[in-house]
Amino acid sequence: MLNRYDRFSPLSGEAEIKYLDGDFRVVRPGAFVRCAVTGVPIPLEELKYWSVDLQEPYATPEAVLQRQKGKRGK
Repeated sequence: MLNRYDRFSPLSGEAEIKYLDGDFRVVRPGAFVRCAVTGVPIPLEELKYWSVDLQEPYATPEAVLQRQKGKRGK
């Protein structure tokens, strides 16, 4: 019997994602995406915040607010 440390990770590297309303679709498989504001890698299983209009992911609610403030200032 294998435990979780014995399994090979089928995915590695950065994924390409199409962000949809309430969901996302993987265009190119990978293990993570990078926050558009901070550059921090976000594992796909932890991805909760993104913009459909801007097609970009965010690591935290604070990153979303920071992007929205920057967008309004332009």
